[in-house]
Amino acid sequence: MQDRERTLTLIDTQSGGDVSRIVLDGVGPLPGATVLEKARYLQHEGDGLRRLLLSEPYGDPAMSVDLIVEPSHPEAQAGYIIMEAMGYPLYSGSNTICTATALLQSGTIPMQDGRQEIVLESPAGLARITAENSGGRVRSITTRGEPAYVADEGLSVEVPHYGTVRFDLVWSGAYYAVIDATEHGFHLTSEEQIALTAFGDAFVRAARPGLKEEHPELGAVGPLPFAHFRGPVTAIGDGRYESPSATYVHPGVLCRSPTGTGTSARLALMAQRGEIREGEALETISPRGNRFLGKVLGRARVGEYAALHSTITGSAKMIAHSQLTVDLDDPLVDASDLEHVLSPPVSV
Repeated sequence: MQDRERTLTLIDTQSGGDVSRIVLDGVGPLPGATVLEKARYLQHEGDGLRRLLLSEPYGDPAMSVDLIVEPSHPEAQAGYIIMEAMGYPLYSGSNTICTATALLQSGTIPMQDGRQEIVLESPAGLARITAENSGGRVRSITTRGEPAYVADEGLSVEVPHYGTVRFDLVWSGAYYAVIDATEHGFHLTSEEQIALTAFGDAFVRAARPGLKEEHPELGAVGPLPFAHFRGPVTAIGDGRYESPSATYVHPGVLCRSPTGTGTSARLALMAQRGEIREGEALETISPRGNRFLGKVLGRARVGEYAALHSTITGSAKMIAHSQLTVDLDDPLVDASDLEHVLSPPVSV
């Protein structure tokens, strides 16, 4: 009888409280000349992997998954495909922080003590990363992904039970609807997490029709996946600011961290409005008190849009290094679009 069990090698990590599962082994080579093409193949032909690792009993929708793949760019040491409850974001700050940490601390990329520069290839392009290492551990990660830009300003939608919601649409690895939390009575505290999730769910369902689903260089990117709630900005020093923030991921997830791409979206919007300048920084604070630091680098262009380069700094911690057994005959496993992407069992 054919062996119906498969094994995945995982490293679970967390950054700002958001858990990322790094898949190091157990998935066969994917078709595609680039990481973007591999991600789109997985999305359309192998989505069973995402559903397996983000669904009970094998996972949880609040987690993320990062599959390590071969890079196509000569500068990159590894590629990674990001999977979340909403689908396949093309870039993510917290996932990049977690992936870089896992690759370095596992020895997949040899770690050097002190400051170390590495390059990873996401579906959106290259992530240029600076790791600060000491004592065999990664102490912090600073990542620079593709530039963010404001796609549309001053939008509004009628949301059932909530009324008119005004927002701005910003691209930062995916489209974000950026909402002023104070307009809706939110202070972005831990006690508001359930209410923020309910608001985010109703908002995204109402706002999706008619919004952009195309990126000028990356093509189709799907319907709106994120709502980012921005709180008041406070100056805390020369060229440094902080602000409470919360990111909702559709469907039904409120991030534990303030999110890297959410922070980059905030920076792009602030820069466009003249509220922050090159070299200045914004520290975002999630409802659980976790923080990321975003820094403005300089201007760029994405198609017709004025865009902004920025970096995000945070840290990740290792939670577990494990092997997951997948029984393809388990009635809770949909093997129809999963089995063909998993590595075959090893003959003994």
